[in-house]
Amino acid sequence: MGHPLHLTVPDGLPFIDFEREFDHPVAEVFRAHADPELFRQWIGPRGLSTRIDGFEFRAGGAYRFVQHGADSAEEYAFHGVFHTVRENELVVQTFEYEGWPDAVDLEYLHFEDLGGGRCRLRGHTVHASQEARDGMVGSGMEKGMAEGYDRLEELLTGRPARTGSS
Repeated sequence: MGHPLHLTVPDGLPFIDFEREFDHPVAEVFRAHADPELFRQWIGPRGLSTRIDGFEFRAGGAYRFVQHGADSAEEYAFHGVFHTVRENELVVQTFEYEGWPDAVDLEYLHFEDLGGGRCRLRGHTVHASQEARDGMVGSGMEKGMAEGYDRLEELLTGRPARTGSS
């Protein structure tokens, strides 16, 4: 279902690059990142639900969201600041997992119109250190991202985004 997530984790560099195509117009994919109600429905792996505590999608605006499993009291909180927001084109933001404080990532999200109602999302994340990057990769980030983007595809297709295990 959908397109695969392509992740690049270069040796010895604190970066992660990713790419994912969608069979939906760039404006719809961008809106799913900009609208907190839509964002809440797809962000993160299956099995976790998301609560939005704040979401000002504009340059200088802040966000915070918290994820938790249905059968777990454990929560995973994230926050950051939107530095650049160019509609249907670019978002530059910070991203910090509150379980690993002081490891603030800088993320670039490029939204590319491929024509024919399709688009590509390209991301580049700069981590605070090699250790922070390796910790993020070791946390199951790739699986969580892939499932999140599959949930986004399901949301845009009009199918309910499954929250349970696949």
